[in-house]
Amino acid sequence: MTRNYPEPVEEIPGGAPGILSVSQVSSLIGTLLDDPRLQDIWVRGEITNYKAHTSGHRYFSLGEKTGERNALIPCVIWRTNAARLPLELSDGMDVIAFGSVGHYSPMGRYQFYVRDVRPAGRGEKYLLVEQWKALLSEEGCFEASRKRPLPPFPSRVGVVTSETGAVLQDIRNVISRRYPLELVVSPTAVQGDLAHIEIARAIRRLSGLAEVIVLARGGGSFEDLFPFNHPDVVRAVVSSPVPVVSAIGHEVDVTLADFAADVRAPTPSAAAELVVPDRMKILGELGETRRVLAGRLLAKLDRAETDLSDLRERLSPRRMGQRVTVLREDLSVLGGRMVRGVESRVARERERLSALSHLLEARNPVHLLSRGYCIVSRERKIVRSVGEISPGDRLSIRVADGSARAQVEEVYHDREV
Repeated sequence: MTRNYPEPVEEIPGGAPGILSVSQVSSLIGTLLDDPRLQDIWVRGEITNYKAHTSGHRYFSLGEKTGERNALIPCVIWRTNAARLPLELSDGMDVIAFGSVGHYSPMGRYQFYVRDVRPAGRGEKYLLVEQWKALLSEEGCFEASRKRPLPPFPSRVGVVTSETGAVLQDIRNVISRRYPLELVVSPTAVQGDLAHIEIARAIRRLSGLAEVIVLARGGGSFEDLFPFNHPDVVRAVVSSPVPVVSAIGHEVDVTLADFAADVRAPTPSAAAELVVPDRMKILGELGETRRVLAGRLLAKLDRAETDLSDLRERLSPRRMGQRVTVLREDLSVLGGRMVRGVESRVARERERLSALSHLLEARNPVHLLSRGYCIVSRERKIVRSVGEISPGDRLSIRVADGSARAQVEEVYHDREV
């Protein structure tokens, strides 16, 4: 049998015509493998022949069974990348690996140079989150310029969380202690395949019903918190007409919803502290302000009275002596003007003090009674939460012009939307 070979087309210096050197073939293979489709790619497969070298490098193959044959790709992770791996590798693991294909000329073979490895199932979710993050970042969802300040004195706070978890009770306890107000609860599932749909709807339901929203859930795994990375939830946070405070998982857990929120809190209780002020601190500050203002005004009045007394003394006939009449008349006119000026200043300061006193008095929480509010107590203790009363309890109700006795028939908790 006769075979036909191609004719030599060139000469190699120092060699036979048309024959390629090993280095030339190796260079050509390297050029062919330098294809963009083989660079910076994710590859899924099963780890086989794994070896951790004493140098710190890692060697293994990624395998895949295709019909009756197995496909293998030799892989290497250099020491610096291996030290940053988020998991320990072993034979049989199903993983996705990130890297580039290249030619290892000393051994005459191609290799997959791996820079990162993730478990296949969880790794795909991590990759998906990174893709979502890039997309939402392009939309401007994480821009610091769109972050809004929290209202200093809200009248209603919206809460998006599970209605059966401890998170809701923690938020209620903190707010009832610091600054009692109305909570509008928008319940939702906080984990599961369709949880992101419910969470987004729950945020939108609060539109127009609250001045600030707390988006919260307790701790959990990456999979448990995964719905809070979904673009539906992030866009619902961004499109909320009022500021959103996120408190998702523990402090070390970070989701895309945290990046989009106006403020991120480490825990649900911390979020509750952020959205309402501390009434005891406010009352203390008001009292201190009143004391300082009153002290300053009284000091000014004392100085004005002293100046007025000195002026009258200097203008008295006894002090004037034998001065000429014309000078006495001029001084009398001038003194009269000064007296009237000082008296006018004293009158203005007294009016200012009175106005400030009325303002401070108007902000006294007790005056809320005249606006239709009441103070409810049981056994001489003020009731701050419906959790402190039960059907059948006898209550004392204080309003602006008196009080009444009542008996509890039924107990209702915060309304839900």
